[in-house]
Amino acid sequence: MEETAWNSETFKIAYTVFGWIAFVVWSSSFYPQFILNYSRKSVVGLNFNYLILNNTKHTLYLIYNASLYFSPNVRFQYHQKYGFDQMIPVAANDVAFSTHAVLLTLALLFQVAIYERGNQSISKITMGIITVVWITVGVCSFIAFPSKSWLWLISIFNTMQVVLATIKYIPQAFMNFMIKSTDGFSIGNVFLDFCGGMANYAQMVIQSIDQNSWVNFSGNLGKVLLSLVCMFFDLLFMCQHYVLYPSKKTSSISPSKLNDKIKEPLIKSPSNVPVAENV
Repeated sequence: MEETAWNSETFKIAYTVFGWIAFVVWSSSFYPQFILNYSRKSVVGLNFNYLILNNTKHTLYLIYNASLYFSPNVRFQYHQKYGFDQMIPVAANDVAFSTHAVLLTLALLFQVAIYERGNQSISKITMGIITVVWITVGVCSFIAFPSKSWLWLISIFNTMQVVLATIKYIPQAFMNFMIKSTDGFSIGNVFLDFCGGMANYAQMVIQSIDQNSWVNFSGNLGKVLLSLVCMFFDLLFMCQHYVLYPSKKTSSISPSKLNDKIKEPLIKSPSNVPVAENV
């Protein structure tokens, strides 16, 4: 089946450029944290719940992107639902990013296994969420198999990855709030993630303008919501880092001290409350 053509060569080029900008920037966003962990030989300050949720989210997103990009059956079902005159809303850069993201999140989890991590661990709530996700994947796959409803199946995966994208940021944001610090969490990752979200959203807008149709937004709602969720939480992290909890002596705080800070009780007894100092 012949794919829908672009109306403007300029928009086609812009779509490709923004797509690969999103790939480069979003992919690069993993490395500041990876390098920070390596230089410190510690993952104290990095929330493990965030990591495992992120890996699961990107795995689901990879299945969605690869299926819609490579499978003729899935693409045919997409055209049946949204129209044969509509473009497939997944590009090569989406598949490349998802593949890279799965590999890098696995690398970060490997760092968790080999570096100092203090008393941190993956919470029971997170393990429960991951278990529910994969049980849902199994049940939905069983339902889809007889009727070969592959588009429906991967759309479920796409929806779940957006939900996980929302959930995955919460543990890190909450940890920053509890310890009143962003030490150990790379702000470089946040900037790159934010730029990737903007480029990803711009790519969708360009395709819609060229085709004079916003069907690609509903056809790949997960990609749109992913960009918006990323940008929202990145702005929150920037606010925490620069406004709420600006670090004055980041380099002087050792991983062991940061770990002690994490273990402090939420509410201290009056005898443990230090005398306030004038700053």
